[in-house]
Amino acid sequence: MKRWAKVVFGLALAVTGGSGLGYLALPQVVRWCCSPQYEGRLRLEGLQAPVTLEREPSGVVHIRARSVPDAFFALGVAHAQDRLFQIDLQRHIGAGRLSELFGSATLAQDKFMRTLGLYRAAERTYEGLSPEGRAVVEAYRRGINSYLASDPPLPLEYRVQGLKPRPWSAADVLVWAKVMAFDLSGNWRYELGRYARARQGMSVARMNELLPPYPGDEVAIERSADAAQVQRLGRLELREQALLGYVRGLPGGLLPAERDLRTASNNWAVAGSRTRTGAPLLANDPHLGLSVPSPWYLVHLEAPGYDVIGASVAGLPGVVIGRNPHVAWGVTAMGADVQDLYVLRPVGKGYWHGGRVVPFAERKEVIRVRGGKDVELVVRESVYGPVLNDLVGEAGKTPVALRWVGLEPGDRTLEAVVELGRVRDWQQFKEALAGYAVPTQNFVYADRAGNIGQLSAGRFPLRQPGHVGALPVAGTGEYDWRGWVAPAEWPQHYNPAQGFVATANNKVLEPGYPHLLTVDWEQPYRVERIRQLLSRPQKFGLEDMRAMQLDTRSLLVEQFRPFLARLPLSSPEAKAWRQRLLAWDGDMRPESQEPTVFNAWYSELSRLPSREIGLEFWDQPRYLLRALEHGDPNCPERDCLAYAAQAFERTLLRLGRQVPRWGHAHAARFTHSILTHTPLRFISDRTLPQGGDNYTLERASYDPQTLRTNGGATYRQIVDLADPENSLFMLPTGQSAHLFSPHYSDLLPLWKENRYLPMKTRDYPVAQTLVLEP
Repeated sequence: MKRWAKVVFGLALAVTGGSGLGYLALPQVVRWCCSPQYEGRLRLEGLQAPVTLEREPSGVVHIRARSVPDAFFALGVAHAQDRLFQIDLQRHIGAGRLSELFGSATLAQDKFMRTLGLYRAAERTYEGLSPEGRAVVEAYRRGINSYLASDPPLPLEYRVQGLKPRPWSAADVLVWAKVMAFDLSGNWRYELGRYARARQGMSVARMNELLPPYPGDEVAIERSADAAQVQRLGRLELREQALLGYVRGLPGGLLPAERDLRTASNNWAVAGSRTRTGAPLLANDPHLGLSVPSPWYLVHLEAPGYDVIGASVAGLPGVVIGRNPHVAWGVTAMGADVQDLYVLRPVGKGYWHGGRVVPFAERKEVIRVRGGKDVELVVRESVYGPVLNDLVGEAGKTPVALRWVGLEPGDRTLEAVVELGRVRDWQQFKEALAGYAVPTQNFVYADRAGNIGQLSAGRFPLRQPGHVGALPVAGTGEYDWRGWVAPAEWPQHYNPAQGFVATANNKVLEPGYPHLLTVDWEQPYRVERIRQLLSRPQKFGLEDMRAMQLDTRSLLVEQFRPFLARLPLSSPEAKAWRQRLLAWDGDMRPESQEPTVFNAWYSELSRLPSREIGLEFWDQPRYLLRALEHGDPNCPERDCLAYAAQAFERTLLRLGRQVPRWGHAHAARFTHSILTHTPLRFISDRTLPQGGDNYTLERASYDPQTLRTNGGATYRQIVDLADPENSLFMLPTGQSAHLFSPHYSDLLPLWKENRYLPMKTRDYPVAQTLVLEP
């Protein structure tokens, strides 16, 4: 067990006396000592007028205030009441201060975050906000701080560790947005990976086979200036795995993992001409790693001129996904390339840039370590951003610097999100998002006037001609960004003839679009399934949207089926299972066995290039399909059908005669960021059977080694613009992070039954009412 986890568990035992009876008494002890006040009146400094917080039986919170600042003040109170340790942990992550809580076990993560400088970027972001934007941040943090000053009962996590939260600053509020944006902006890892392969002698053409770009983008990479850099920078020694190791292998949940299949989303909007009511429908379900508590918090904010309901991010002001009385919106991660690695030419204590020597700016970071000595870290900064490879003992080697949009001044993403609560039409929607920076997102839109739209928003760099952002380039000035794509040129669609808009992390650029925004788009299977379903000649209703969000039909199966039929199998059992898979409809239902065999076989196939690339699994379907069709040097005698047949036989041997049903083999586990590393995980974590796979609409990505689900939908929303009060939303766990709260995981049984909560702003049931008074 990790040292910091032992501390948590040991202190938990101390609270209960360490006995079986203590375990039984623990829920009562925790409820007595740690439950917030949800009813009555609570006097807090900093309010202008009384605010009412109403909680539904489900835990959904409705905030009614007499001013917008007071509404955000109350949101800070609500987040602190239900998610205090979660949002405190988040700000420690962003600030690189985990070691203050957990000692030296998290020192590497702190060094990485201090090197990135996300907290400093959050401070600059606050300074660049408008007075209205700063007022929202100030009101929200005052709400948290006033609640803390009222001496409330602290969550169990504080009590067992002997900790007490310090007051929130403006940067504490904004830094988690930076962490999430960095997690969703993963191109620097792709650049490192490609460069490492190139240094091993791999051609760019071979890289395109192993990591296939979208059709049409292959030539762009092969003929790019990036490819030429491989020769120019040939002497660069870059320890790719050492750098990525700062993001991989972290204590579960303490830092967002490397961008992978856990991070995805679906959204779509259907025009009134295609619905039964004659008004649009909008659906959205973001996919992230599975955790308890959820990253989302369901809330309704109402103040004069402001009325919005949906999913807020715990620790941040605003509703990210939701609706107001006039419009609704949803988001998916776009994955645009907003990061570049620059290889600097060192000269003395500086580097060559723009025809002259520029000195490095150095800053000293002091990391306080619980139970140990302070650690000093010197970070070198360039005109592009921080030097990364100093972290892994390469201070004397060629410096590699990261430029990322999230570190640039002028980030007004928070203001854009807050303003969505006021917009009334498409034009106002676009104007509200004009200041949006990171992470780049695909917004879908629908309004009560019957319009639908899609807008890809963010600060997209304008690169030099020939530079596509696929590989590190020289940092001498010739590949500096030229500016930003203007909001008027962001990818967008408004009332398209087909009667719907949809995105699923896929390529959203139309042929002839003038800017290359990335070469690393997600696979198109989910968006193709959405288009397939929405292209049916019928009128759609709310139940159809629900069925689509829960759809587990995999188009990936259809592509592999012809090769499955051609496998040179030998054993009768393998031949029998092949016939079952060929007759199967490709639906990843949890009660079926066929998904277990198919996905276990697919995982075994994905080991094909492991020796070539140094990774055990390589989930790139287009690479595997090409290998099966044309052969591949990783297959003996380039015969990949024979390799696939052997993989099929091995899969069946591993699964045994009693092949488990997919829901059992693929079970989803919602993990607590701290307690999952202790024996208390048996009461903190939650598990349920799960259907779907990496490429179904009900996304349920999995560990290829175990097949266990490690990511999926973390919020679902369906908005009916004919009657917005008829809309639906849902979380998979619960509103509260308090371990023994009734709302810790009370929504999970409903989630398992594919049920939703009413998304109401009036005529909703009220279980508890708390009035905040100045």
